[in-house]
Amino acid sequence: MKKKLLIATALLALVLVLLSVWQILLLRKAHSSFENYYAFRGCAQLLEKRDDYGICKISSGKTIKIVKYKGRWYLDGDLPCGSLFCL
Repeated sequence: MKKKLLIATALLALVLVLLSVWQILLLRKAHSSFENYYAFRGCAQLLEKRDDYGICKISSGKTIKIVKYKGRWYLDGDLPCGSLFCL
């Protein structure tokens, strides 16, 4: 019984690690280019595109702004804070 519990725990831990790695790779790819982030955010229509930002409309009709920050693309207002704890 202990062996089965240990195997189940190890498999669960492995699945969690694989999901974490997949999520990290997905986000790195999304932030790497405007086109990737545009698709990641679900943009349906491009309204404006410049070298450092772009504005698009998502399927709900809401307009969002995508900005370039330190060579990566983010939703305006959702930039990384640079530390583990953002205040």
